Amino acid sequence: MSSSTHPVRLAVGLLTAGLLALSGCAETALSSTAPAPSATSVAPTTAAPVPSPSSAAPASTAPETPAAPTSAAPTTTAPAAPAVLMKAGSTGDQVRELQSRLTQLDWYEGKTTGNYYDQTVDGVRGFQGKRSLPTSGEVDQTTWTTLLGMTRQPTKDEMNNVLTAGPALLKKGDTGEKVKDLQARLKQLAWFSGDVTGTYGDTTLAGVKGFQGKREIPVTGEVDQRTLDRLVGMTRKPTSDELNNVKPSAAPVAPGAVDDRCLTGRVLCIDKTTRKLRWMNDGAVISTFDVRFGSQYTPTREGTFSVFWKSRDHVSTLYNTPMPYAMFFSGGQAVHYSADFAANGYNGASHGCVNVRDKAGIARLFDQVNNGDKVVVYRS
Repeated sequence: MSSSTHPVRLAVGLLTAGLLALSGCAETALSSTAPAPSATSVAPTTAAPVPSPSSAAPASTAPETPAAPTSAAPTTTAPAAPAVLMKAGSTGDQVRELQSRLTQLDWYEGKTTGNYYDQTVDGVRGFQGKRSLPTSGEVDQTTWTTLLGMTRQPTKDEMNNVLTAGPALLKKGDTGEKVKDLQARLKQLAWFSGDVTGTYGDTTLAGVKGFQGKREIPVTGEVDQRTLDRLVGMTRKPTSDELNNVKPSAAPVAPGAVDDRCLTGRVLCIDKTTRKLRWMNDGAVISTFDVRFGSQYTPTREGTFSVFWKSRDHVSTLYNTPMPYAMFFSGGQAVHYSADFAANGYNGASHGCVNVRDKAGIARLFDQVNNGDKVVVYRS
């Protein structure tokens, strides 16, 4: 009998072929039924025991390399997002406390409402950005802990918009240089007209009341510390000429120098041709700024508008870029400070907004402009 038909060797060969098939990479399912032997195979006359793989003679005497131990790949779990304590749409006393604490740091303006709306979102974003926290506009534990550490517990009156006037620093009947300074500063904001006199009379009293009422300060007509601080923060130090009623040497705005729509009322008068913004009151120019506009693809709209929303620390929801001192006048277009304009000048453009590069100047302008003030954008 030839070696190819030896029964034991034939059985070992068939078993080895089967093991090789099981170690292959094909993903098709294997049949549980062994294939029939081919017609050319010689069947043994006597069934011989089939040796197990362990008892079969090794093909070579070389030592077998042990298989490397297998271990499961380590799994990584993404850290859970911080739990949100308050967000847009939240209401209640904790939101009132949040707004009161933001007010202490000048990140919130106006009444505490207990409603977490856009103004609160903007305030939280501004606070977070200043402290290098993620600017989500939502209050997580880190934001809340940081805010608590920088503020005091608000009083019940503060949380419920109950304001009490402080002792009067200046009042009707007073005279002197401090009254002159008061009148000149009120005049910068159009709350005082006529000459600076240094005498606290009815005109000064009416101007103080108007200023207080607009800023949610107790309307007494007397200047307490809160009133004085707010007024000083919104104005610049009066010049000697302003304190002594010396008329400016510059000629008034000549007819045709600005659009006629800018000559009445309180107006942000914006000239695309000269790239100037003039803040005007009844035809008189209060301050002037260099400005930059949108590109041909995102042009700044022209026409007559009005300021409908102010956001001190606004961040664009479309471009995720800061828009400090934003004064919105047409959809998403606003007058605002631009750090890029300050750094790169006219080598660039906005996405349609009116960019201002004088940060200190627009900070003062932001406090002087009111919702409802007119905005005129034109070409001269």
